Amino acid sequence: MGFLSILSFAHAIVGERVRSGDVVVDATMGNGHDTLFLAGLVGDGGHVYAFDVQPAALAATQARLAAAGVPAARYTLLLRDHAELADALPTDARGAVAAAMFNLGYLPGADHAVTTQPATTLRALDAALATLRVGGALCAVVYPGHPGGAEEAAAVEAWAAALEPERWQAVTYRFLNPRNPPPYVVAVEKRK
Repeated sequence: MGFLSILSFAHAIVGERVRSGDVVVDATMGNGHDTLFLAGLVGDGGHVYAFDVQPAALAATQARLAAAGVPAARYTLLLRDHAELADALPTDARGAVAAAMFNLGYLPGADHAVTTQPATTLRALDAALATLRVGGALCAVVYPGHPGGAEEAAAVEAWAAALEPERWQAVTYRFLNPRNPPPYVVAVEKRK
């Protein structure tokens, strides 16, 4: 048995914290894989708020959720930048979010020149932390292997390392010996 893949590790962290009825965030919905995963965790009483700036991402995610039979009342797909997360969530969700997932970089199957950017990602990460409940987690999968990806990954890692340890616990999970720069997870848990 090998180690968990990067995405499986992110799902394991989130899966340990999310229960039926919870509110969660997919800050970068992409093709909807994490949105579908989160929708399965929250059940009919919960809600997923998913963000992306590309209409193709919303269309792909909507199709994925519909094909899986996920009721539309369980999710809200937002054509908005993840940096607008704080403004987009309803007030009762702030401080109540069980988990926020980020899958940074570009939309697979789309224009690779359209990528998440360090400045807006850092604003989104701060906004996501402000929405978490105690015991809630934020998982960011970073991709240093594409143009601009190494800078964004370094910014995310530095951001997490600077968090106040009395309030937050931050970890990374990565493979150290691949030939090319592999993706890795930066995760943060709200302690108090």
